[in-house]
Amino acid sequence: MPEFGKYTKELKKLISEAGHILLICHINPDGDAIGAMLAMRRWIMSQGKDATMISPNALQKFLLWMKDVDKVLDFHHNPGEGGRLINEADLIIMVDFNTTSRMGKAEQLVISSDARKVMIDHHPDPGTFADLIISDVSRSSTSELVYFLVNGMEGTEFSDSDFITAVYVGIITDTGNFEHGYYTGDTMRTVGHLLDMGVDKERIHDHIFSNFSADRIRLKGFALHSRMVVHPELHTAYIWLTKEDLERFRHMKGDTEGFANVLLTMQGIVLSVLFVERTGFVKMSLRSKGSFNANELSRKCFNGGGHLNAAGGEMKGTIHEVVNHFENTLPSFSRELEEAAKEMMR
Repeated sequence: MPEFGKYTKELKKLISEAGHILLICHINPDGDAIGAMLAMRRWIMSQGKDATMISPNALQKFLLWMKDVDKVLDFHHNPGEGGRLINEADLIIMVDFNTTSRMGKAEQLVISSDARKVMIDHHPDPGTFADLIISDVSRSSTSELVYFLVNGMEGTEFSDSDFITAVYVGIITDTGNFEHGYYTGDTMRTVGHLLDMGVDKERIHDHIFSNFSADRIRLKGFALHSRMVVHPELHTAYIWLTKEDLERFRHMKGDTEGFANVLLTMQGIVLSVLFVERTGFVKMSLRSKGSFNANELSRKCFNGGGHLNAAGGEMKGTIHEVVNHFENTLPSFSRELEEAAKEMMR
């Protein structure tokens, strides 16, 4: 675990000297990306500064209740305004990603900007594209990392209600409410501090985990009944959904969130994958248990990446072509899958 002193001192200096601060998260932002960005902005505002916020594309519906989320500019739908904000910035803080391609169509504008750049992230193998790189893979989420950075810069516990809410959202979404992902005693102690400071966990959990549409519930039932494939000998299960399936159930952005996690509740399964067909390509969400490296599989097969037990990727082609590619590749990981399964049974 790195010592944060040198990072907090330099980050605080960059923020205090900046005239126009921009925060940007990764494309298809999840709860951690938005939570970390909103939390960082709350602290910047407490210093008498302001910061604009950009997401490369639209936010998922389950995050729209959060304070100041309406101030996040959707670059995909407003590239002109997004470009202006990037060009005006003299400090760009990038949260929850470690490769520039994760900024989507905003990538080249950010790369070519003369602004000082800061990366705050918890994913493995960070790039070297920022002036200040704050990377800690021991953290459950970038939001947890932001919590420690802000308290380091503050010199005490920063108890702003919107800040602690944003951090809590980031932690519980990136760990799937502590059902997957990487978290430590530090993570649980952080959550304890957030609860002690008054974070409204019932309200937050209701917004995130208990606010689904009837169509989303029907889609989940259909996926499990008609689109689930199980390979018990390889300790693997997956769901595949076509564009027509999504249209049939009036799919909204974020409706398939968590589907892959359900498959890991089956006895003996250590790898689960969700395949979702888009126009010309297929998106994948991978989840795993124990020692099986979902990140490595995603990198080798789908040009993706992520964490040990949670990764994503995408591949050009139809849903059937991509699933066939996966089926043909999967046996080469049989030894690792078997080892992980045996470990889980001990």
